[in-house]
Amino acid sequence: MQHNHPTALLVMDVQNAILQRIEDTTTFVQKVAQAIAHARAENIPVIYVVVAFRADAPEISDRNKSFAAFHNKAMWTPAFAAQWAQIHPDLQPENGDIIVIKRRYSAFTGSDLEVILRAKGIQHLVLTGVSTSGVVLSTVREAADKDYELTVIADCCADRDAEVQQVLTTKVFPVQATVTDLATWIR
Repeated sequence: MQHNHPTALLVMDVQNAILQRIEDTTTFVQKVAQAIAHARAENIPVIYVVVAFRADAPEISDRNKSFAAFHNKAMWTPAFAAQWAQIHPDLQPENGDIIVIKRRYSAFTGSDLEVILRAKGIQHLVLTGVSTSGVVLSTVREAADKDYELTVIADCCADRDAEVQQVLTTKVFPVQATVTDLATWIR
């Protein structure tokens, strides 16, 4: 797929702990691996976005309903935090790839993603990740507000709820992004 501006592929929340929540991990991982291989072959920077917290999780507020599942801050030992942040073995970053750590759903919140994008002159983001209703939705909304050109590779995004996946990729995202499939993006 033709892009008009300097582009980066965002590979978001492909951590083992998060991938366990989707139904067909194998197919999803294979497709994302293909997107990564294509980006590398085209010299498109690959930026991994990982949600992670420090030991004792000082970033998690008791008022944040979404992150309330992690309310036991004592579980966030350095060893647990490292294990939580592990990226799926078939999607491992290579030399030259960038890893960004975020603290909320959006790839921008609590991270240095925007600084990296500005430094590299990137204006077009291609989004992949888990979950469509979490990191992908939040990142689409924030990136659109920041005037990035956006492409969402629908079959490189996954959500626990198939209906939510369908509504987001066919009705919500097209308002702010080009939505495509992997085969079309690779062409």
